[in-house]
Amino acid sequence: MGACLMGESAPALTASERTPTPTDRAVTTPVAMASPSVLGHTVIFRESDRFGGWPANNGAWSWGDEFVFGFTVAWHQKQDVQRHQMDRSRPKESWLARSVDGGTSWTIEKPATLLTADEAVMQRKPLVVALDFSQPGFALTVRFHPSGPTYFYASIDRGRNWAGPYDFPDLGTPGLRARTDYIVHGPSELTIFLTAEKSNEKEGRPICARTTDGGLTWRLLAQIGPEPAGFAIMPSTVQLDPQTFLTTVRTQDNESQTWIDAWISKDRGVHWEYHGRPVPNTGTNNGNPPDLISLRDGRLCLVYGYRSQPRGIRARLSRDQGQTWGEEIVLRSDATTHDLGYSRSFQRSDGRIVSVYYYNDGPHSERFIAATTWTPGRI
Repeated sequence: MGACLMGESAPALTASERTPTPTDRAVTTPVAMASPSVLGHTVIFRESDRFGGWPANNGAWSWGDEFVFGFTVAWHQKQDVQRHQMDRSRPKESWLARSVDGGTSWTIEKPATLLTADEAVMQRKPLVVALDFSQPGFALTVRFHPSGPTYFYASIDRGRNWAGPYDFPDLGTPGLRARTDYIVHGPSELTIFLTAEKSNEKEGRPICARTTDGGLTWRLLAQIGPEPAGFAIMPSTVQLDPQTFLTTVRTQDNESQTWIDAWISKDRGVHWEYHGRPVPNTGTNNGNPPDLISLRDGRLCLVYGYRSQPRGIRARLSRDQGQTWGEEIVLRSDATTHDLGYSRSFQRSDGRIVSVYYYNDGPHSERFIAATTWTPGRI
């Protein structure tokens, strides 16, 4: 899964405290569709004085039909329509959303151990006892402070409590702008995918790194692709077989054209080859990051926000491990402004997909966290 992969599925979370309207509730009636079909939308978190955003930055995890994802909560404040509608003078918080019924209902959690970025930088420390990535409730989230330091937290109880923040090295790069995307290989081995700053210290280019000692030390495996003229950031990765990784990357050139590229490694992340352009256009305003997961029927599913008219959330499916991609699937197209997306997706035990993201319904309204439940159809 695009945020953090564990076993054959990975990443992914708080729920709205207001009473959902009928149109907010996801459809749960069993449906068998030959073609992809949207079943319903759900509001997970919405408060009038809060800004809810960016699930892709925080991590997503799943254990069967228990889904958890992180998102950022700021204070809502009216701004120019081109800017985030939030108060930048007040700290942003890290919250979680959790569903134990496959996305039908959600609860919001505010772990005291997930600190604001300023607090985390002050309290980060070296990891001195190796982590066991094979523990059944294991989850990891990696974050960065705008001033530079990168750090991570770990949980062994499905995200209810977090240890950390622990120092993460810059891996010899000018700096890291880390979001959560990783693959667990065993009790002590994990590969992580990050965004590094370019040689000019601007964001950025994708890299991958590995630990083989439970997170005590990390080494850079590779820079993924050449240094771009614009940026190539926010990888979302799946493991196709024991040797093969496929990552998708949010890309923009110097002329503000935006798209999603794919890269493939057939030697566990040491060397990478270009693997096409699954999404040729993600809209204006810097585009949107990819959200890639493997489905149980062998297909790949790529979800992303689209920031031009009609603004909303879209998806594509691949039957051949990302060599080709099907037609664009519009999951919704009713957003008022470009301030949306950063999705993370889960597949339920019944085969349906639950895609979570942040969204808007007015140019200056509070941003909220929502989910779309949909069926990917049959192969």
